Amino acid sequence: MNTPTGLPALAGRLCRSLARLLALAPSAVGGQAVMEGVMIRNRDRLAIAVRKPDGTILLELRPWYTLAPWPWLRKPFVRGFPVLLETLVNGVKALNFSAEVAVEEEGEGQGSGGSELKPWHLVVTIAAAIGLALFLFVVLPHLLSLGLEYLGWSGGTDSLSFHIWDGFFKMAVFLGYLGAVSLVPDIRRVFQYHGAEHKAIWAFETGGELTPEACRGHSRLHPRCGTAFLLFVLSISIVLHAVLIPGLTALWVPSGAVLRQTYIVAAKFLLMIPVSALAYELIRYAGRKADTLLCRALCWPGLAMQRLTTFEPDDSQLEVALAALKGATDDRK
Repeated sequence: MNTPTGLPALAGRLCRSLARLLALAPSAVGGQAVMEGVMIRNRDRLAIAVRKPDGTILLELRPWYTLAPWPWLRKPFVRGFPVLLETLVNGVKALNFSAEVAVEEEGEGQGSGGSELKPWHLVVTIAAAIGLALFLFVVLPHLLSLGLEYLGWSGGTDSLSFHIWDGFFKMAVFLGYLGAVSLVPDIRRVFQYHGAEHKAIWAFETGGELTPEACRGHSRLHPRCGTAFLLFVLSISIVLHAVLIPGLTALWVPSGAVLRQTYIVAAKFLLMIPVSALAYELIRYAGRKADTLLCRALCWPGLAMQRLTTFEPDDSQLEVALAALKGATDDRK
């Protein structure tokens, strides 16, 4: 396993691999961990493999649900936000499926693991997830920064010091959240499956043998991980908020302290669309400039962050990840 001191060198190797994969897009595969399982996407196919209570592996194949069927929504600097939303939709549906399969009592049937989320259930779940994320990473840091302004430790919302503190609180909440959830046993198992997903994808991308034994030696860190994407989103939001929010307040701001802060927070919400678009393009740019110092600098924080969201899997978890990978990439299916 790579040591923290080896991360810069590892970042260079992973960036070079990422460049090769982006050159092959859209053939590159990706995925996420779910409850007692792994979801893998390959083009328009989605495969979800889940370990059932009786020890067998249930494999579900389904089409990738897209929110962007029109070509213009796949254009650079536009595609980032639609990709983020559709990944969230498919991820929530996969988590729901895996949770029902993972808790299924033996002998209750060999079906698909339970009923699918109804449309309104899906909307409510996604709205709640987005609402919680916005509260933790937009509203809460803003309120904490206002507290420092009240204490005289920061300038107003049009000052650079306010947004430096706001960015500090964003990162602190993000790291604290990841560190806290990684201590929960059930989440830790999901993070082990996350590591298994990465190892399986590495084996596939390097042309290695798709067996648990062959996957063990691969890194549990991967440059296209969603953790790295979220870190890019947070970093870009800090910069854009520091530049654009003072400009917006200079153009117009409502009277009254409450309305003023509501206006600023709403502007931060809307800025998530260009922020996610820029983050997506930045990851692709890092892949194209794989051998540069800039790429290594861009990749290193995301790889370091993955040490909180991935853990070493056992062979049974690698077996599940490989089942999902084979289901997504086998053209005979």
